[in-house]
Parts: sequence; structure tokens; C-alpha cells
Amino acid sequence: MKFHVLQHAAYEGPGEIATWAQERGHTLSTSHLYRGDALPFPSEFDALVIMGGEMNIYQYRDWPWLQDETSAIQAGLHAGKPAVGICLGAQLLADALGSRVVQNHVHEIGWFPVSWTAEARQSFPGLPSASPVLHWHGYRFGLPVGATRLAVSPGCPEQGFLIPGKVLGLQFHMEVDPGLVKLYVDSQGNWPAGKYVQAPAQILADAVKHCEVNRRLLHGMLDKFFN
Repeated sequence: MKFHVLQHAAYEGPGEIATWAQERGHTLSTSHLYRGDALPFPSEFDALVIMGGEMNIYQYRDWPWLQDETSAIQAGLHAGKPAVGICLGAQLLADALGSRVVQNHVHEIGWFPVSWTAEARQSFPGLPSASPVLHWHGYRFGLPVGATRLAVSPGCPEQGFLIPGKVLGLQFHMEVDPGLVKLYVDSQGNWPAGKYVQAPAQILADAVKHCEVNRRLLHGMLDKFFN
């Protein structure tokens, strides 16, 4: 398959999604939107991967390409091209499917567990009942019509959604490796305080053990979604 990545920040690359794709013989191209790269046409890819970023999806004045990106995502979905969205990418997918994206009541930054729903474990049999993932967001999506809720946490009621064969959206980051986690920490300007915000040193200290678990889980989810 030909995967195309929509990347919104230099430090938020596809990580383990790229590793998964390469290990399975797929090709990967990228639009670095923060550098002014062009958006792809649906004829140019088989599937989209939409990454995270520092902005929220409605900051059109600050990042004018966000509106064109939403149109490109919708065009891909209308053409029957499946899409995976991570954090901001999941919010963009939800918006393209008609759901609202709103400010979450708290920031979530750091390694905190999500509870996987029964529907998630049925769709992805390798998932445990709960697992720690890397959160890095202050906004959240509403569950799109026709989608299955995948996960919840005490800090956010919507952590993931699935429409089989069409969209997989995750509010958190399972694709990171320790190097990416370091880039996230180094790139965070204002460090908010809150119940669900970890200190940078703790995030870095926990990265190795959590990244390996998430790598295995994510690879299994992608195998199932694109099967």
C-alpha cells in the first residue's frame, strides 16, 4: 500500500507507524505542512496517516492550510481511502466526519492509562483492559456518528474511535519511541500544571518501558485495521 503522512510539526513524525509500514513492505510519503508542502490528491495514496501538532484544528488564521487539509481529508474519505489519525489527526478526522472538537476540561500530558472498551478489545484482540499511553493534548473530539468508542480515561471521555475499514482515531500517542518522546519534551514551551500533567523528567524516565509495550500493541492494531 501507498501511505501518505500529513505532518504538522517537525518533532511529530510517524514513528512506529513508519516502522510498521516499512516492515510490511508498504511505501510512505509525507507532506510536511508546516514547511508549506502540497496536500496530496486521493489518487496519490491508498491510505492517510494524520499526525499530531501544537495547534487546534480551528486555528485557521495562524495556520491557513488547516482548512485545505480538512478538505483533503474529506476528499480521501469520500474516495474510500482509509485513514489513521493521531491526537490532532484524530480531531481532524472527527471534524471531517461531522463531529465537534472542543477544549478538554483538563490538559493531559504524560504517561497515563486508558481503559480500552469491550468493543475495542473485540476489534483488536491483543489489547488489554487498560494500558499506559502518552497523552499530549488540551482538546478532544466528539464521537463521530457510526463510530465505535475505543478508549476512555479519567481525564478525557473520548480517547479513540473506529469505523472498520474507514477510520482509526487515537487521541493519544502509541507511535512514539524514546527519541520522539525527548523531542516532544524539548519542544513543549509552556508547561501547564494539572492533575494529569507529569513532570518532564518523569515522562522521559518512563519512556523506554512504555514505548516497547505500545509498539507491540500499535503494530497489532494496524495489522488488524488494514487487514
